[in-house]
Amino acid sequence: MNILVINAGSSSLKYQLLNPETGELLAKGLCERIGIDGKFTYKPQIAGKETLDAVDVTMPTHSEAIQAVLDALVDAKNGVVGSMKEIDAVGHRVVHGGEKFAKSVLITDEVMAAIEECNPLAPLHNPANIIGIKACQALMPGTPMVAVFDTAFHQTMPPKAYMYALPYAYYENDKVRRYGFHGTSHKYVSGRAAAMLGKKPEELKLISCHLGNGSSIAAVDGGKSVDTSMGFTPLAGLPMGTRSGDLDAGILQYLMNKYGMNIDEMLNILNKKSGVEGLSCVSSDFRDLENAANNGDEKAKLAEEKFAYEVKKYVGAYAAAMGGVDAIIFTAGVGENDKGIRAMVCEGLEYMGVKLDAEANQGRGKELVISAPDSKVKVLLIPTNEELMIAQDTAAIVNG
Repeated sequence: MNILVINAGSSSLKYQLLNPETGELLAKGLCERIGIDGKFTYKPQIAGKETLDAVDVTMPTHSEAIQAVLDALVDAKNGVVGSMKEIDAVGHRVVHGGEKFAKSVLITDEVMAAIEECNPLAPLHNPANIIGIKACQALMPGTPMVAVFDTAFHQTMPPKAYMYALPYAYYENDKVRRYGFHGTSHKYVSGRAAAMLGKKPEELKLISCHLGNGSSIAAVDGGKSVDTSMGFTPLAGLPMGTRSGDLDAGILQYLMNKYGMNIDEMLNILNKKSGVEGLSCVSSDFRDLENAANNGDEKAKLAEEKFAYEVKKYVGAYAAAMGGVDAIIFTAGVGENDKGIRAMVCEGLEYMGVKLDAEANQGRGKELVISAPDSKVKVLLIPTNEELMIAQDTAAIVNG
């Protein structure tokens, strides 16, 4: 079975064609600058097939982008499938499902309407996801389409975790609550952690640390998310590449009044000019921070320490919330590759039974146990694979 996974943004589109049963990746790529001049990248994973790297392709809309993807996949010379009939279904990443979707679903007219109702909750993402779905529906009539939601995995949180201490009417009337994101990633690595430990998901208390330019932590108890650091929007929780994470809301009023900013200007600062980039005055890239810190840059060092400190606090909080923890998972770009951040997070957690193996922690980019053999709490490095999770969800739904 071949599943095409689509992740559509406002002016870009990522795609992969893979087999959800074997995990085999057939091709992947990217459509960029949609609606501007159009750049197309195609990377077949079969020997002898040629890669296209950022070639010019006219893409006034997402329809032309999807068409370019399909043309490349079935190309007589460099394609990876013989015809469109070999693409069995399409899995679409949708950022926000609100309270309506606690799992992935087959896309129908009713589902599309419900996704559109969530647009105010994710105005930068959901409309673009919808455009991608509609483009595929037009070009691939009769091919099953499935929506896989970033928020769905966290719909198992209890009210005490997802409610804010605001007047209750804002929840009743406006659905203001914690939703959480990166759900597909947290779900995937939690499943892999259970497999690595030889346990059933229902038997484990896990803390999943998805650390990258966007970062979130999830408490996963018995295979279900019971709390997560991102909130009503992806701005909440940890400091990230350019996002502030949690802060005192009174700061907004103070700065807006002092500098004459409106709320849009303030949110632009919080989303795009804060986080480790704002604190370090160096970069949002943790590799740049590490280099600068190693060369004596105190602000870069502070940004690293602040990030690791906040991760550590969430780990401690979620262990308390679940009444213990069996394993801590590091995933995503920083979690998978930055041994220094992992070490800083784990330092001082010996009281919880966490003991990192310094040599094992040198590893990167592959599934590893990086805790010491006598560590009561296992520490795992697990590369995330959201596309495979989307493909597997899609296959499960299409196969009924």
